Amino acid sequence: MEDQQRLEEILNELNVYKSQADLIQQQIDSVKASINELEILETTLQSIKNGEDLEALVPLGAGSFINAELKNTDEVIMSVGAGVAIKKDHETASESIAAQKDDLNKAMNQLMENLQKISNVIEELSPQAEELMQKVKGSEQ
Repeated sequence: MEDQQRLEEILNELNVYKSQADLIQQQIDSVKASINELEILETTLQSIKNGEDLEALVPLGAGSFINAELKNTDEVIMSVGAGVAIKKDHETASESIAAQKDDLNKAMNQLMENLQKISNVIEELSPQAEELMQKVKGSEQ
């Protein structure tokens, strides 16, 4: 009976760790998406600064767009959080983007470290659960 109880404890632990791993993986995916958005922004700003791609699709609403020509491309209005946006020149905007990407990469590295730690615990507990499961099955027969 003691083996059965220990098996249930380990299985519960494994379920908790697997749930945590899934949550961390979702966070990693979200951070990756944010980094990709910043890279697209970076590329677009560089194109505009160089005088390329001075046309854009402007959303009108309800999934509709219109072609528009960009006229004043010297400044960018960037969100700084909490619903606040400020004007920045290309250089300052690029620096902000680089800083955001750096912060996101650090966060992603930390998340990946946490995911690896959890994966290691799962790998350690799984054989124990397997061994106990065999013992419990053997004692039931």
